[in-house]
Amino acid sequence: MDKQRQHQSIIEKWQIWEKELSQNKYINNEAELLSTIKSLDENVDHKLVSELLTIASLSRMNKLKQDSLSLAWLKKSHQLNPNNERASELLAQFEWKKKVGVFEGLTFPPLRETDNRQAKKKTSEQFLLICQQFLDHADVERDQLQKGKESARKRNDLSLQQVHEKMILLLEEVIEETALLLKASEEYDQSIAGVFYTSTYYSDMKKHLDRIDALKKEWAQLFLDEKEETELDLNPLEELENMIGLEHVKKRVNDYYRFLTYQKERKNLGFQVKDEMSLNMVLTGNPGTGKTTIARLLAKIYHKLGVLPREEVVEADRSQLVGAFVGQTEENVRLMVEKALGGVLFIDEAYSLKREGQTGNDYGQTAIDTLVSLMTGPEYSGKFAVILAGYPDEMRQFLDANPGLRSRFPHSNHIQLPNYSNAELIQIAEKLATDNDYVMTEDAKQELEKRLEKERVDDTFGNARTVHDLILDAIFKKGAQFSKEKPILTYTLLDKEDFEEDVQEKALNPREQLEQLIGLESIKSEVNILISFVKIQQIRREKGLPVVPIQLHSVFTGNPGTGKTTVAKIYAELLKECGMLKRGHLVVTSRADFVAGYVGQTAIKTKKMIREALGGVLFIDEAYSLLSATQGDFGKEVVNTLVDEMTKHNENLVVILAGYPKEMNELLMSNPGLKSRFKKFFQFNDYSNEELLQIIMNYATLYQYKLTSEALTFLKESLAKLTINGNGRFATNVTDEAIQFQATRLMREENEVNRLEKVNYLEKADFEAAIFRIGKGE
Repeated sequence: MDKQRQHQSIIEKWQIWEKELSQNKYINNEAELLSTIKSLDENVDHKLVSELLTIASLSRMNKLKQDSLSLAWLKKSHQLNPNNERASELLAQFEWKKKVGVFEGLTFPPLRETDNRQAKKKTSEQFLLICQQFLDHADVERDQLQKGKESARKRNDLSLQQVHEKMILLLEEVIEETALLLKASEEYDQSIAGVFYTSTYYSDMKKHLDRIDALKKEWAQLFLDEKEETELDLNPLEELENMIGLEHVKKRVNDYYRFLTYQKERKNLGFQVKDEMSLNMVLTGNPGTGKTTIARLLAKIYHKLGVLPREEVVEADRSQLVGAFVGQTEENVRLMVEKALGGVLFIDEAYSLKREGQTGNDYGQTAIDTLVSLMTGPEYSGKFAVILAGYPDEMRQFLDANPGLRSRFPHSNHIQLPNYSNAELIQIAEKLATDNDYVMTEDAKQELEKRLEKERVDDTFGNARTVHDLILDAIFKKGAQFSKEKPILTYTLLDKEDFEEDVQEKALNPREQLEQLIGLESIKSEVNILISFVKIQQIRREKGLPVVPIQLHSVFTGNPGTGKTTVAKIYAELLKECGMLKRGHLVVTSRADFVAGYVGQTAIKTKKMIREALGGVLFIDEAYSLLSATQGDFGKEVVNTLVDEMTKHNENLVVILAGYPKEMNELLMSNPGLKSRFKKFFQFNDYSNEELLQIIMNYATLYQYKLTSEALTFLKESLAKLTINGNGRFATNVTDEAIQFQATRLMREENEVNRLEKVNYLEKADFEAAIFRIGKGE
């Protein structure tokens, strides 16, 4: 019954799609149509699949004006149901393109008046054979073209109808000329065999042969014209307009184009233009935002307006410009400029020319100075344009540090390329899929958007490049799972599963890892409460309900070795699992990772560590050490930068400060902004002796060791006497030492059988030696 309802639902959809195709000429939700086809068994529902494939093909031809995928669907449609008249008619419109080689057989040997009688006889026989073979099948070719013309007429496809008419006329003329050539060849052959030879027949043959050659060229031109029409170059502004998104950039480039046109017209009218508009540009944006593409379009615009004689773009980077010894850099820069003369020199990641803390052996500044000199000198000034590109912040700092370079790139010539929105990236993905003859389902688009959200963590997000990689990965995944005897849409439809990330399952999920920790009951309870709260807020957000602000930044206080770092790692994984963090990794840091020795570098180091932690948790151990009473200390700069960056990155970053309670309170009180961002406090209590003993036993079990009863008794008594301050590291350290002493003790055993029997057991003597050694070390 369910199958009947499903079949009836598809029939109803079919009627809707037919109506939509009739009204709009294409199906808007093509992916739904293809998914429906894929759900059908083509062996059972071959007629229905044939009809739906025909609709899909028609829709694609009308919308995209391309035929490779449409043709494949049509062929399959006709194969499933040879009586599908519409598919047959549509296929006919592709048939004319196969006629490109119709006259290949109509190729004749050289016709020479100077040949002897025997050679002439052989040539005439070949002419007769070639003409006759062509004429034998020419009528069939003409009938097929007539059918194609009729099909085009029924579909009101005027251009296709005109193509067929031209082909029919040409073919008929070739048939006529070939028939005349055949007659002249027969007379020529008879005159060679007879007593009296005349050159009249030779002249007739030559005349018809020349005409056939001319007609063959006209025939070939029909196919060349078609190719040229489809590959017609667009105006650079039209190319820009066809790009997805970038509305602000499009307006900026269009304004710039109009201004250059205006300046050109003023010159033509004889007005003086004393200060020429600079052609040098700065393009800033993150990876994959289209900087290289815009640079190439600008080069085309400069050429189209006659500002530059060439539209070529010469791309260069640091490795091609900066040399390894004195004099090489100047030579490299000059060589690249000479290559770019008349066109554009494009330098991506231009800020890499001048590295931080550049030494005397680094010639990056030399490259910059040489470039400025060539841009302004009489030899090359105005003969080429320079376009610099890179990340926004880095480019700004780079230009500020190089006044000579900055003055050559007016602020009006700076174009900022924004990151693409998810909707724009999905459009780019659809275009990439279409270019590779694939169609994405709606589920596939949603899954791709999830993948993009995970990737969109920091400024390294690749935008269109990331989409390109994900589409190619999906195609690879589909191909890797390929097996024969599958429906045709297996070759053309990208589904949700093609974009799903392959996740390696861990032995324990983060919640199980938390529960298996020894002790820390209050911490476990607090973490579970917080994660439950986060999950519910996520559900409310998905349903469009108001969301309570989520405070995830935390302060972990307690003595060393009480499990703070371990819990932080599990906390990061739990936040990833519930969708709050995109990466869920833990970056463990301390004061040395942030504080630099000179002015300006501390903020840079701090931002670098924060960038590494984006999408995860930044764990700052002994965070109170950032505060120092020493004058000139840069720890305060770390705190200020941290507060700014936490505000900037919002939920894309979780910070955990760890240390002793009293000192941590002093740190928070030192900066009101810092204190306001930390609302969650976790107190890690010292481990009890029983918990420490359990940690020792668990750690030993991890490596398949067992403690003897004497060893357990000794440890209980020793832990009661020692002052450990709840340090869990003591438990693992003493076990490691005991294992080493056990190894030394067993190697003294002369009896190898006894040694093998005892290899898994840790005895009292092993722990006595371990505790003594650790105590001595302290």
